[in-house]
Amino acid sequence: MGWASQVMIPAPPQLAASSWILIDAHSGAVIAEHNADERLPPASLTKMMTSYLLEYEIHQGTVELNDMVRISERAWRMPGSRMFVQEGTFVSIEDLLRGVIIQSGNDASVAVAEHLAGSETAFADLMNQHARLMGMTNTHFMNSTGLPDENHYSTARDLAILSRVKIMDYPEHYSIYSEREFTFNNIRQTNRNRLLWRDASVDGLKTGHTSEAGYCLAASAVRNDMRLISVVMGTRSDEARTQESQKLLSYGFRYFETPRLYQAYQDLDEARVWKGARTSVRVGLTEDLYATIPRGAQEQLQAEIVLHPNLQAPLVVGDQVGQLVISLNGEVVKQEPVFALENLERGGFFKRLWHSLIMFFSGLLS
Repeated sequence: MGWASQVMIPAPPQLAASSWILIDAHSGAVIAEHNADERLPPASLTKMMTSYLLEYEIHQGTVELNDMVRISERAWRMPGSRMFVQEGTFVSIEDLLRGVIIQSGNDASVAVAEHLAGSETAFADLMNQHARLMGMTNTHFMNSTGLPDENHYSTARDLAILSRVKIMDYPEHYSIYSEREFTFNNIRQTNRNRLLWRDASVDGLKTGHTSEAGYCLAASAVRNDMRLISVVMGTRSDEARTQESQKLLSYGFRYFETPRLYQAYQDLDEARVWKGARTSVRVGLTEDLYATIPRGAQEQLQAEIVLHPNLQAPLVVGDQVGQLVISLNGEVVKQEPVFALENLERGGFFKRLWHSLIMFFSGLLS
């Protein structure tokens, strides 16, 4: 992350994998990466988007957890990992969600796709639309399962973006990713994410494997209110993806921290405003601000608010009035827009005229 010259932090671990990335969930900062933008087959990591779309529709109110889904012949015949649904039966949305997440069921994924979009092809189009909205610029989906297709690909970075959105946007469903087993149709299957057994701080997310993709794992863990997300792609075995993911997470937690520096709508400063009923307005952030920094370096952070010099009324809550710059040893760590936290109406005619003259002779008006 660029601080090696100022802070004693070892280089990130080198993994036996095709690509990987480690990010902080709150700040979005990338802590370590290797070939993170290489397009690779994502295998069943695809199902994170399948389950995300189902969670999205639940949140939108278009489907409910107790809705029943009729299983088609196509869903029933899907090869590979399965939930073991039966053709012609009805299965609840809640069970299908667990079937996708915990059992990595290809049959459950297709059932979800057909229920939400009418066909898997139409569902793949929805997947790609949502991927673009998230900023997943090197991803293209052809199906809901991750079964091999030359035009079906993603990257470690894009899958980390997806993981972060899932965790932050729909926390009410995220707990499913930590469940170690699920029994459906009297068939008990365990979660393939072995980190759930080895590390109590790990609570998700998803495994993937095909001969083309190798063994992949998107994982997330929380320690002392710091949440990290790792994505490791193209390892040689189930054990390898587990060990390599553990290395990344351990490195991040050992050498970094992500403190909350400021709260949303906290008063940070007052901005000078021209032509207003008052001469200043309170300013701050509209979201909590987190920064990922070397562990123990928080006292060395410096904050500077750079306000626009010629702000003029009227202003309303949410108008951008400047920038907050957080730096560490001269290097910018975070740069966020600063907004007005209150409305400010225009002043009277003579006040506006007087301020216009001052601004003109001060060079603030051209």
